[in-house]
Amino acid sequence: MKRLLIILGPTAVGKTDYSIEAALRYGSPIISCDSRQIYKEMTIGTAVPSAEQLSAVQHYFIHSHTVKELYTAGKYELEALELINRLFEEGHETLVMAGGSGFYIDALVNGLDDFPSADLQLREELTARLHEEGVESLRQELRLLDPESYATIDIANGQRVVRALEVCLMTGKPFSSFKTSQAKKRDFEIEKIGLMRPREVLYDRINRRVLQMIDEGLVEEVRSLTEYRNLAALQTVGYKEIFDWFDYQDGKVSPDGWGPTTPGDGPVTSLERAIELIQRNTRRYAKRQLSYWGRDKSIRWMEI
Repeated sequence: MKRLLIILGPTAVGKTDYSIEAALRYGSPIISCDSRQIYKEMTIGTAVPSAEQLSAVQHYFIHSHTVKELYTAGKYELEALELINRLFEEGHETLVMAGGSGFYIDALVNGLDDFPSADLQLREELTARLHEEGVESLRQELRLLDPESYATIDIANGQRVVRALEVCLMTGKPFSSFKTSQAKKRDFEIEKIGLMRPREVLYDRINRRVLQMIDEGLVEEVRSLTEYRNLAALQTVGYKEIFDWFDYQDGKVSPDGWGPTTPGDGPVTSLERAIELIQRNTRRYAKRQLSYWGRDKSIRWMEI
């Protein structure tokens, strides 16, 4: 039986090195399952594997798409399945997939429900509102239109809220009403390995990695993407906080106000404050990743 080995875990846990070792052991390429490393314009802030790591093993879905074109978990499901089937036909017995995007992994493993196609104009309008008003305004609108989705999705994730609200407004039906299909059958065995570390070790790795990103030029990378800041791909930890700092420098927030993407945190008045927020929000993201996977009993967890 052909086997897909999925290596998952929270951000900064060490998935890249572990997956490279596994890929070399099985003679497999690595199929990335990261919803941000897929974008060619985003490198430093998404912790794309180094040139040395990319040369050690062939990687797919790294820098393969552009932020200028909408990319969804549904597209990933189709493209990844096509690739996986082709690689199995070429003779691979075990394929290695690695990433931390739980929704993309679920799309590949179980398939997605038959949601309506995206309304790009409406999504742009909602994303602009997310930037201008913060996520709280959109969350309250979703709560009125679809209490079930409000209670079950990660409402701290602005993109998830935008997508759910988009479907509600576009169809006149609750987003949750489309989530009815059963898991799809795959023609290969799937094994999931979850990597974990003690919390204090993981948080220290996160904090140090953020500092490394700054040293490598994260501020310059974010500045180069200013014209795309309202696109869904840029609603990402590490980019949002620096955009808020840019806004403060440009006088777009008052000293007693707050940055539009960090409501309640106060204005991002310095690079040091932006770094603090990136570190904190990345730690929170890692915690949400672990909570998301906590319900999946098929994952075999390993402490590394």
